Amino acid sequence: MTDIAIRAQGLSKLYRIGERQRYKSLRESIMKALAAPFRTRGRRAAETIWALDDVSFEVMRGEVVGVIGRNGAGKTTLLKILSRITEPTRGRVEVYGRVGSLLEVGTGFHPELTGRENIYLNGAILGMKRAEIERKFDEIVAFAEVERFLDTPVKHFSTGMYLRLAFAVAAHLEPEILLVDEVLAVGDASFQKKCLGKMGDVAKGGRTVLFVSHNMTAIMSLCTRALWLGQGRLLLDDDARKTTEAYLLSGSSAALTRAWDEATAPGTDKVRLRGVRLVSADTRATLIKVSTPFTIEVDFWNHSEPRLLNLSLVIYSGEGVCVFNTASQPVLTPPGLVRGTVDIPGDLLNEGWYLVRVLVVQDAGVPLIDLEQVIRFEVHDTERIGGWHGRWVGVVRPRLEWRWDVLDRQPPPG
Repeated sequence: MTDIAIRAQGLSKLYRIGERQRYKSLRESIMKALAAPFRTRGRRAAETIWALDDVSFEVMRGEVVGVIGRNGAGKTTLLKILSRITEPTRGRVEVYGRVGSLLEVGTGFHPELTGRENIYLNGAILGMKRAEIERKFDEIVAFAEVERFLDTPVKHFSTGMYLRLAFAVAAHLEPEILLVDEVLAVGDASFQKKCLGKMGDVAKGGRTVLFVSHNMTAIMSLCTRALWLGQGRLLLDDDARKTTEAYLLSGSSAALTRAWDEATAPGTDKVRLRGVRLVSADTRATLIKVSTPFTIEVDFWNHSEPRLLNLSLVIYSGEGVCVFNTASQPVLTPPGLVRGTVDIPGDLLNEGWYLVRVLVVQDAGVPLIDLEQVIRFEVHDTERIGGWHGRWVGVVRPRLEWRWDVLDRQPPPG
């Protein structure tokens, strides 16, 4: 038996945008012909797009491979071809082993069947015998936490319930090759943590896994290797950490420096902003690790006379939530070019995007400069605490000091 689980050679998939489905019934064909004169005017010709373009790779048995890339990069198309849901336009793929797929919430579920019936249906689709399914049945139900609704048609399930059961079936019925596409985008933090733990168990169990995710921390933690797709092409196939870091750095739209000349600088005749800069010990300027401290420098011109001024920074999350506001003490500032500097400690901000608002305020509380979204930066969490692979809940993620004290060395009675 070959040690190769998946071999893709020159995989390409062409989609036509705007092309109508072929009609198969006589009535539909007649209606199409009658409507044709009214459709042709102003209608654009069908466009084409290569969702995959000459992608080749091999995955060995027992390997856990991440697949990363922006939306529209071709990740889901790749998994659909590997799952035999769609055929490639060019190239070929060889898959050695029983494949289990979770490409979207409830893939393979029949809405009219109950949760119990869908577990058996999915097992049968995977080629498993009834005895195998029954051996795993209780474990699947316990993981999904849907015992009360097990005999309810899944069309009545909430999205969260649907997802829990779908993931439980895909992960527990032990296919030789597991294809998972961004299932962690749905569900609460507790369930995401549970899923990632199960993914880790599957990986340690020696099964082959292809894992599509935008959670780079999970990719680096669970996968030994990662494929980076961009516009349908395979851009990099390397160690998971190297691939994810290259992807994050290439795609960062961080703007860590803003600068103006005196003619265009924002402000008033009293004070004008020259520049704002984020300085990090990490020389890869667009990416800040969660544990890395950094500094924000604000340069401004104070014209004409000394003024009592203070600087203020407001940090917002990418969702617009105010994380914190920090302000200097009022300082009697002489005329000339002045720099204010503030240090932000490491292990404070959670993973995500942040925006900086800058204010220069006169002693009476009058803002001379108030500029939003001056710079933006990204914090990336490559470290794990307590085995958790996902994003921590909240806008901050401080690593605080804990103490453990033994209060009584006697065992409890009984």
